Amino acid sequence: MKVIFMGTPEFAVKIVEKISLNHEVVLVVTQPDKLAGRKNELMASAVKKWAIDKRIPIYQPTNIKKEFNTILNNKCDIIVTAAYGQIVPDIVLNHPKYKAINVHASLLPKYRGGAPIQKALLNGDEVTGISIIYMTSKMDAGDIIMQKSIKIDENDYQNNLFDKLGDLGSIMISECLEKIEKNLVETVPQNEEFVSYAPNIKKEDEKILFTKNAFQIRNQVRALNPNPGCYFELDDKKIKVFKVNSLLIESKYESGQIIDIKKDSFFIACAEQSAVEILELQLEGKKKMSVRDFLNGTGRNIILKDKKIQ
Repeated sequence: MKVIFMGTPEFAVKIVEKISLNHEVVLVVTQPDKLAGRKNELMASAVKKWAIDKRIPIYQPTNIKKEFNTILNNKCDIIVTAAYGQIVPDIVLNHPKYKAINVHASLLPKYRGGAPIQKALLNGDEVTGISIIYMTSKMDAGDIIMQKSIKIDENDYQNNLFDKLGDLGSIMISECLEKIEKNLVETVPQNEEFVSYAPNIKKEDEKILFTKNAFQIRNQVRALNPNPGCYFELDDKKIKVFKVNSLLIESKYESGQIIDIKKDSFFIACAEQSAVEILELQLEGKKKMSVRDFLNGTGRNIILKDKKIQ
C-alpha cells in the first residue's frame, strides 16, 4: 500500500520503519523544527531525520487544520499516525481509500491525549499498551482495531517505556495493515464511561513538591526522565532530578528537609513519613551528573544536613 505517515518523536520512528519494509511511504508529515538543547538550536524531529535518511518527501505544516493541500496532492491508500502532535482535520482523514489510523500508546479509552506514557508512570500503573484505532475528528476516540498490553516494570522510566511501546507498536502495525488490506478488520467501539485523559506535560508538572509522598515523587521522576526532567529549587538554583529511590522512614521530619548525606546520594524528607534518595541530577547550565560528582564540587556548599527545600 501507499502510505502517508504522520509522526514526530523516536517512538514514531519504530512504527514508520516497520511500515516501510512492506509498504511504500510516499510522504512523511511531522512537526516543524523546534529550538532545543543547551545552545537553543533548531532541531529536526526524529521522524524528519529518518525521512531525510530514507530520501522520503517531508511536509511540516505549522497548523495542519489550515495547511493540508500538500497531503491531498499525494495519492495514498492509508494514513498512519503515531504521536504526531496536532489534531488532524476530517478532510485529511477522509483522503485515503482506507481512511486514517492511529497508533496510540495506551489502552484506550484510558489516557486519550498527548502524554499517555508519562501519565501511566505518574499514576504508578502496572500495565499499559498500544491501541490502534480508526481516527475521527474527536481526539483518540475512534473504534479500536487492535490492542495489546505490556507490564510496566518498577524500574521503567519514560525513555525505556517509550522504547518498549515503540517495539510493540511496530509489531502490531504490520499485522494491522495486512488485516485492513485484506478487509479482515473487526473493530470495537470505545466505552465512553471509562474515558480518561493524558494532556501534554506543562511547566508546573515539572516542579517537585516534597509535600507529596516519596513514591509519588519517584513516579514523577520516572515519568519525566529524560524529557523535560523535573526539578526542585535551592539557594536560587534549579536542580533537575533524573533518578531517585523512595523509602519509608520512622522519624518525623519536615517535608523538604535534607535528612542525610552520603558519598553517592542524599535524602530528602517527604510527606507520610517517607523520603527520596537523590541519585542523579543536573545543576542549571551544567551537564547531568552523579550525586557523588555533584557533592565533590558545587554541591558541597548547597546540600547541607537539616537544610529545608521549599
